[in-house]
Amino acid sequence: MTDAQKTAADTTLRATGDSPPDSRPAPVPLLEPREGIPPVTATDEALAEVVAAFAAGTGPVAVDAERASGYRYGQRAYLVQLRREGAGSVLIDPVGCPDLSALGEAIGDAEWVLHAATQDLPCLRDIGMLPTRLFDTELAGRLAGFARVGLGAMVENVLGFALEKGHSAVDWSTRPLPEPWLRYAALDVELLVDLRDALEEELERQGKLEWARQEFAAIAAAPPPPPRKDPWRRTSGMHKVRRRRQMAVVRELWTARDQVAQRRDVSPGKVLGDAAIVEAALNLPPNSHALAALPGFGHRMGRRQLEQWQAAVDRARALAENELPQPGQPLNGPPPPRSWADKDPVAAARLSAARAAVTALAENLNLPQENLITPDTVRRLCWEPPAEPSQESVAEVLSGHGARPWQIEQVAPLLTEALLTDGG
Repeated sequence: MTDAQKTAADTTLRATGDSPPDSRPAPVPLLEPREGIPPVTATDEALAEVVAAFAAGTGPVAVDAERASGYRYGQRAYLVQLRREGAGSVLIDPVGCPDLSALGEAIGDAEWVLHAATQDLPCLRDIGMLPTRLFDTELAGRLAGFARVGLGAMVENVLGFALEKGHSAVDWSTRPLPEPWLRYAALDVELLVDLRDALEEELERQGKLEWARQEFAAIAAAPPPPPRKDPWRRTSGMHKVRRRRQMAVVRELWTARDQVAQRRDVSPGKVLGDAAIVEAALNLPPNSHALAALPGFGHRMGRRQLEQWQAAVDRARALAENELPQPGQPLNGPPPPRSWADKDPVAAARLSAARAAVTALAENLNLPQENLITPDTVRRLCWEPPAEPSQESVAEVLSGHGARPWQIEQVAPLLTEALLTDGG
């Protein structure tokens, strides 16, 4: 058993957050930032002062961003919050200050502390901010075995403070931003560095700190994801759409909706719901009167809107057979596991053995299976194993799929055994 396995098996109640509620003191409500609510930085002059202050600050930089998901088109940032020792907290309006590259450079050598970094990094990148080093408190919590890894739960379990979380889903594109929202935003970075320090200590205690460092380095070095192919296929309820002509309706309506949403800068779901798109695809209405009778296209929708959506349906109805979308996306990788038993029973046995081994090890290490090794990597390895499975050849495959050295060290032996045992 490794040191990490020994310490994970003896994980303290503080790390798991599983101690009885009456055995811990009640969390202290965190009501105000230490220096009060900072003014919103929205001019070049004010931004220059912030850049100078943060360049002169010391230690890690707590970073957070607020988007207007569900309200606006895209995932741009509408507020950026930062805090650093010696500089205090700042709130920056990316609408008034759309280029924060100077600030990004000023803190470029510092470690950035974010919670769920992969959610905020894309919108930060768009305004010129990209870390070279980071510490992700959510991911650290997962690796340390916390049952709940939301920021509020982590701050409460680790630091004993209660954060107010009532404004997380508001429309952050609102101007001016109400004072309670600004207070909430400032408090989100108030204790991030404190949380980071406590989690670093806990990861060190469990023998997992180097694992976390490898994960953080991988996030910081990851390139922007490529544009999603055929994003219309992710329409909610798409599983009901079986025929290619119906798929074409989904594609045309999705594309028309996306263009309207982008032009109006509103969330696509506010223009037309996914459920309405699927209803139109399943029913193939011949005219706007029939379309209006479907759920989602009710009496509140104007004639011009109905005609717009019906035109999209008509375009799909008019397509030649060879122009219709193919069912399902081109397969990149192994088929769905449910079909393995028929296609390749030996591979199915390998996968079963590998999954069982990964599950047992993840439980032993007190961390989620998907953080130990991604399920997709396990499937790919089991579907196309090395010709001569060995720990070295398995490690090479895992590395090729992006597994970090700590993951390979943990899972390569047991995955090799699974391949050999079950016909690899």
